[in-house]
Amino acid sequence: MSPSTESSSIDWEYAPAPESEAIGRVKDRYLPFIDGKFIEGGGDDLVTVNPGRDEPLSTVSTVDEADLDNAVRAARRAYDGPWSKLSGAERGKYLFRIARGVAERSRELAVLESLDNGKPIKETRDFDIPTVAQHFFYHAGWADKLGHLGFGPDPRPLGVAGQVIPWNFPLLMAAWKIAPALAAGNTVVIKPAETTPLSALVLAEIIADADLPPGVVNVVTGAGDIGAALVRHPGLDKVAFTGSTAVGKQIQRTLAGTGRRLTLELGGKGANIVFADAAIDQAVEGIVNGIFFNSGQVCCAGSRLLVQEPIAEELITRLIERTETLRVGDPLDKNTDVGAINSRDQWNKITELTDAGIDEGAQVWRSSCPLPDKGFFVSPTIFTGATQTMRIAREEIFGPVLSVITFRTPDEALAKANNTPYGLSAGVWTEKGSRAMAMAARLQAGVIWDNTWNKFDPAAPFGGYQESGFGREGGPAGLAGYLDTDDEAVIK
Repeated sequence: MSPSTESSSIDWEYAPAPESEAIGRVKDRYLPFIDGKFIEGGGDDLVTVNPGRDEPLSTVSTVDEADLDNAVRAARRAYDGPWSKLSGAERGKYLFRIARGVAERSRELAVLESLDNGKPIKETRDFDIPTVAQHFFYHAGWADKLGHLGFGPDPRPLGVAGQVIPWNFPLLMAAWKIAPALAAGNTVVIKPAETTPLSALVLAEIIADADLPPGVVNVVTGAGDIGAALVRHPGLDKVAFTGSTAVGKQIQRTLAGTGRRLTLELGGKGANIVFADAAIDQAVEGIVNGIFFNSGQVCCAGSRLLVQEPIAEELITRLIERTETLRVGDPLDKNTDVGAINSRDQWNKITELTDAGIDEGAQVWRSSCPLPDKGFFVSPTIFTGATQTMRIAREEIFGPVLSVITFRTPDEALAKANNTPYGLSAGVWTEKGSRAMAMAARLQAGVIWDNTWNKFDPAAPFGGYQESGFGREGGPAGLAGYLDTDDEAVIK
């Protein structure tokens, strides 16, 4: 056998490399965290499911409205008592302790999040958990410098913040909301999603180990009815919600006239615009990251690809070749690129919208990567020939499904990119900085990336316009949402 023949016969397939499930230390049962204690809730137990296997993972005790009332009252006592009397430097010390606790338990949290959410371990290990620690570290540094934010010499906390977070980044969204609230001097009652409550409850353990005064952070568990009860609770001074646009509108109606502060981070349909002069290989990587990261379950996903006509055929060919190399499968396998969809309901929604795209006449391509026999998985999917009127181009799919639309001129790209009720994210790929800046100035989106996608930093504000919500999270603008200043929206 010649060397060349021998080389061509080698099987280059990756061997499975699963992370140990035992590292996640999953308990049989988890309890809500109220007034510094883990207590049995008065609501019905819920069973959280491992979406990578479609099998039960653990049981969680949920709260009823009496428990919720206790949590809000505990947060008020903590705010009126020790927390509001602490100096910023002392609050910062607590945040540093939480950040270090997250870092010390990072492997456990990464595995737990992967099991509960279905996202690949390499995403939880290399992105989610490190970014969680970064947010606590970043906001710890601001706690004693609030007078230097530009909101006057003595900005004041609001009081008790009620926070509702989604299932796509369970622990990261908790950090995005808890860290700035505490740094600004508020206390918190937070509700994680019913499908992914575990990492927030382990974060509560870390918070308890950090010796925060009882009631400063309370984690309440339950489904949408508990989230709705928390939002309308009269004991709150601020509500922060991340989730669907439909629920966001409902919350806005509920809080109208109350004078309470509100931040909404809602859905999106991000436009990823590639000009003919872009570095194509770089753009392909950015497109893949933009739509297939976290299986496309990202509110700022680049789910609409706008390609300038002269390079459309070449770009789509290279994009399909690159997407074909993605590995879909066991979320705990370190080689997995695309993990599971979080729930059967979400899987059904993605399937319905994908079928609608086929019915409406778009050409569909799906990765040939085999899918596991059990669990909720969707092949990376690319629609070409999509038009502005199709549901796949208008509605948020929240899955690994990309719609490709072509354009000829910058004005046409802008018109198509802005032709959406959303306004959360957008991206421009071009070698010309002047073109990128000109496009960014006219794109109606809260976050605009230039020659990249999905780059986040605790110092950078994140948020949307139109039906993607209002208010910002991250950076000084995010802290403003938890301070008594004139720069945050108040519902009248």
